[in-house]
Amino acid sequence: MNPTHPQKILITGASRGIGAACARAFAEEGAQVALHYRNAKEKATALLADLPGEGHQLYSADFSEAGAAGNLGRQVLQDFGTLDVLVNNAGIYTEHPIDSCSDEDWMSQWQQILQVNLLAAAELTQVISQSMIEQRSGRIIHIGSRGAFRGEPESPAYGASKAGLHALSQSLSKKLGGYGIGVYAIAPGFVETDMGLQVLETERGEALKAESPFRRVAKPEEVAHTAVFLTKEQSLFLSGGIIDLNGASYLR
Repeated sequence: MNPTHPQKILITGASRGIGAACARAFAEEGAQVALHYRNAKEKATALLADLPGEGHQLYSADFSEAGAAGNLGRQVLQDFGTLDVLVNNAGIYTEHPIDSCSDEDWMSQWQQILQVNLLAAAELTQVISQSMIEQRSGRIIHIGSRGAFRGEPESPAYGASKAGLHALSQSLSKKLGGYGIGVYAIAPGFVETDMGLQVLETERGEALKAESPFRRVAKPEEVAHTAVFLTKEQSLFLSGGIIDLNGASYLR
């Protein structure tokens, strides 16, 4: 990491929730942020206008389309020159329980979730890592999930996609460490995002809060704080780590 210039950071899925919190946290640290969104242009534009500092830019890409993530990475590198940090946050969740899902819908959900949550992240990481290898420094942070460990009975493809993301992080940490690149995964539990609030206000929400001895779920800002921490020089040796952030709701 080069302390002589502002960090240049790409965050996927940055229009809301964890991604937006990461954008704010890194901008407050003085970074220049590339904000990716799929179709929430209004929210992304409002976030861009609200960020402190200069040099931030918006990018739209639909990760359900093969090749879109790689094209995004190449465009950001062309505009920013280099990148110091990649935060792979974009993801989707849909329910497809095996005991009530049709054959066609079962495979459709698997293909869509794996494409957006895992394959697009792998594609984007490959493109960005080439630049980081040349500069012999960088950080790659994947936003995983505790669901990779405890299971996702209503959305097994989601759990599998996050488990794959964790494995990708660990494999690349071994390969890229020799180039001075740290690779990490953060595995949050349930997070109090805009979408999450709809669940938290129901009876199920009380049960989710009760899973933690703190009697609450994570805040997006707590995930963002962890992401910023992982980019610090003193955090390099955490490379390969999967950081549990679930308030002791699930221990392994």
